[in-house]
Amino acid sequence: MFRIMTQIFTIFLASVLLGVAYNMFFIPNKILSGGVTGLAMIIANFFPVNTGVMIFLLNIPIFLLGYFKLGRKFILYSAFSVAVTTIAMQYIPNYNVTSDQLLASVFGGVLGGIAIGLIFRSSGSTGGFDIISLIIRKKWDFPIGTLSFTFNLVVIVLSGFFYGWENALYTIIGIYALGRLIDVVHTGQLKVTITIISAKADLIKQQLLSTLHRGMTIWEAEGAYTEEKREVIMMVVTRYELSDIKNLVRKTDSHAFMNITETIDVVGSFRRD
Repeated sequence: MFRIMTQIFTIFLASVLLGVAYNMFFIPNKILSGGVTGLAMIIANFFPVNTGVMIFLLNIPIFLLGYFKLGRKFILYSAFSVAVTTIAMQYIPNYNVTSDQLLASVFGGVLGGIAIGLIFRSSGSTGGFDIISLIIRKKWDFPIGTLSFTFNLVVIVLSGFFYGWENALYTIIGIYALGRLIDVVHTGQLKVTITIISAKADLIKQQLLSTLHRGMTIWEAEGAYTEEKREVIMMVVTRYELSDIKNLVRKTDSHAFMNITETIDVVGSFRRD
């Protein structure tokens, strides 16, 4: 229960921080975020509706589709994040911290990236493209990098068309800064490989199998210094499962060793959800 409350509280604070990044850096300087949020910013500029409300409205059909295609907890946490950001953007003033668009794009991207990274680490997302990409990967083995590039390219072109091409260049900087900070706080890779070394490997294995339904490989190893025998668990998971796995392993064995590495691609049997 404490872990769940910590996750919810972290998502709440991070979602408010995301609202700050949008209302105080991106929106006043006509710099767009990537994906669905960027489209919401463009639409809200031409209709009398708050950007946060538009973000929430565009995510409703995505959440409904994701609820049936993806995990319930992940969708509920994501919906909570979007709802908090929407409400926060109603009360956070559209105050232009800096009129320098370069500073606004960098610092807006940094704050937004930190916020989204924390939300990812708490087993949630900010909706939009993250959910769409998971649904697509579940049905088709399509490169997420290509999808992300295409979707963001559309946002950048629309930014140039409506706000001018100089603004489009600053939008590119903002999207890049946001993405890099997500990498730092969480991970930019859709899939990661986890190697777990523990004296309670069998118990960890049983809990992972019962909660994640992921395959794994187990082998026996020996410590070079202690010469003690340990079982090693290796498995490939999506970044959205990473936080839950880390918490589960820590709860089962606080002394377990975990090595987490980025996985570029998986060839063979891998459940794409």
